[in-house]
Amino acid sequence: MAEQDSPVGQPLSGQDSGMQDPRVQEDILARLRRVEGQIRGIQRMIQEGRECEAVATQLLAARAALDKASVFIMSHHIEQCLLATSGRTDQRQLQRVVSFFVRFAESPVVIENVEEE
Repeated sequence: MAEQDSPVGQPLSGQDSGMQDPRVQEDILARLRRVEGQIRGIQRMIQEGRECEAVATQLLAARAALDKASVFIMSHHIEQCLLATSGRTDQRQLQRVVSFFVRFAESPVVIENVEEE
């Protein structure tokens, strides 16, 4: 199995990322499958010509579920990254994790201009 990468592509110095724990991994996969199911439902709604408000409501629900899954994944990643074998916090690793978390939190939502018909 490939070695886990840190947020900036640097190896995690052989640390277990926490994603190897079967319980954590299954929890993450279940959350992502739930989001995937919601997205497929939204696709069906669009194909069926459902009302815009109903589609928008489901989009908000899917986004909230993805946000929750993302926070869960990030929290486990941060916890594992900060567990140094020496028992001390690795300041360089802490800075990399904080930097990645800030990038994650700043993910902009781009709103495209809608042309009038």
